[in-house]
Amino acid sequence: MKPSIIVHGGAWDIPVEQVDAHIKGCGHAAQTANDLLVRGASAVDAVESAVMVMEDDPIFDAGRGSVLNQSGQVEMDAIIMEGSTLRSGAVAALRHIKNPVKVARRLMEDTQFSMLAGDGALKFALSKGFDECSEEDLLVGRELEDYKVFLKTGVLQTREEFSGHPLDTVGACAIDKEGHLACATSTGGIRRKLAGRVGDSPIVGAGAYADDAIGAASSTGWGEKIMAVVLAKTAIDLLKQGNDVFGACEGSIDTLARRVDGLGGLIMVDRHGRVGYHHNTPKMAYAYSEGPSGENRAAIRR
Repeated sequence: MKPSIIVHGGAWDIPVEQVDAHIKGCGHAAQTANDLLVRGASAVDAVESAVMVMEDDPIFDAGRGSVLNQSGQVEMDAIIMEGSTLRSGAVAALRHIKNPVKVARRLMEDTQFSMLAGDGALKFALSKGFDECSEEDLLVGRELEDYKVFLKTGVLQTREEFSGHPLDTVGACAIDKEGHLACATSTGGIRRKLAGRVGDSPIVGAGAYADDAIGAASSTGWGEKIMAVVLAKTAIDLLKQGNDVFGACEGSIDTLARRVDGLGGLIMVDRHGRVGYHHNTPKMAYAYSEGPSGENRAAIRR
């Protein structure tokens, strides 16, 4: 099988001055993963590498570039899942680690546990040799300025702000030459969140899901609403019911909007290597390399 990879860089709005950086960041992540897949790497290797590229890119809300909570802290969530065994690893409210998705994978492969949170997640990472970094290592100027505004106004995000502000959770879905599927999602969460808040991203079935028999999906958007409809698993179930990959993406986002007035986006790859994507926010950044056609594309979808 010719492998496929699709990545997203978040589904909200993207200011004109940041469009090129989002396209470039997603394209770099997809190309990095595709190069690995072509050389025979696993789907898990590919999605981990793609997400790491975006965690290292300060334009995205994941890893370096993550938002600040109400206590002025960076707390990050990440998940990785493989479709052959349905195993997953996730971290929630993790601090002081540059690449949360790497910690999630180590948890999946080295333990019988699926999720660690807060101090426990950090202690696990340090015990496995990950380097601890400072808050400043993860912080970028736009998030510090937003935090200063919050301290002055005390204003939390509303639905209207969700539909406009860039909130750049990142994710990837892939199928490798052996036909195995995997997905990964990583985020710094939402601006001005309560300390300890965990959204959909690290939750199996909400932020990500992979099953070799069907497909793989990664979600992005309003986490509380995405959890309510278990967005990634909803999309996988629609695929299983006979919808094509784009139909499954569209149907799941329709469910998100219709049932809970939610906003978000979704990417998928099915067991045949076909990719799909959909969103109901102003824009979504994405990039992909699709197996059967060999097409490569990176864009902002409106």
